[in-house]
Amino acid sequence: MSPLFSLTGRVALVTGGTRGLGRAIAEAYAHAGARVVISSEDDAACARAQAELQARGLAITAHAADVRDDAAQAALVQATVQAHGGLDVVVANAGIGDPMQGSLAPGPEAYRRVMDINLDSIVRLCALAVPHLKARGGGSLILMSSLSAVRGNKALGPYALAKAALSQLARNLAVELGPDNIRTNAIAPGFIATELSSPLLTDAAFMARRLQMTPLRRPGSPEEVAGPALLLASPGGAFINGQTLVVDGGTLITDGS
Repeated sequence: MSPLFSLTGRVALVTGGTRGLGRAIAEAYAHAGARVVISSEDDAACARAQAELQARGLAITAHAADVRDDAAQAALVQATVQAHGGLDVVVANAGIGDPMQGSLAPGPEAYRRVMDINLDSIVRLCALAVPHLKARGGGSLILMSSLSAVRGNKALGPYALAKAALSQLARNLAVELGPDNIRTNAIAPGFIATELSSPLLTDAAFMARRLQMTPLRRPGSPEEVAGPALLLASPGGAFINGQTLVVDGGTLITDGS
């Protein structure tokens, strides 16, 4: 492996890492030499993922934590540091979807839930992690944004607002933490084939519309998001800071032709 993309000696924490994008990122990091901790709020999912990944020889452990619980997030970060002696990379991937509603439609409870999980919990996670990154002389924060963060949306109101805020958080933290050699970036995936998107993958009308809007004419794979996440964590991405990297097969830039 090129040293540009090696994570040998690095410690990474990936929230929402038992499936989908988070799991693909965790696997890519482990293959690159990192020791990785993944998390989910589901104890059984954590145990199952850890067993499966370690059976493949990957240096990945799992720790259950509900990101809505400040004490649980603090315990997650502390457990990672205690197990591996420090922390170099944090991928804030845990989040929830939105029940397809406009920006003014949701009641206060539904709106607050999306914001608490998809934005507020990530601010808290970064605050917990940054002292440990500073102690290592720097590191990388990677925030999972969305294509919906960088364009208008008819039916992804609160979700898109939270994801757009993550892109701004990446810019703010890049400015604040850059002097400490801590880089902060966001990834904005487009339509990716995961377990969560499986209902849409079988919806012929949706797929016809969506693929017409995507120049590559296909959905992406989790591994195609993991690649950019590896870049942002590795020496190869050491001068990328404060950016939102769109990974969407060209959906953002197309005219629909």
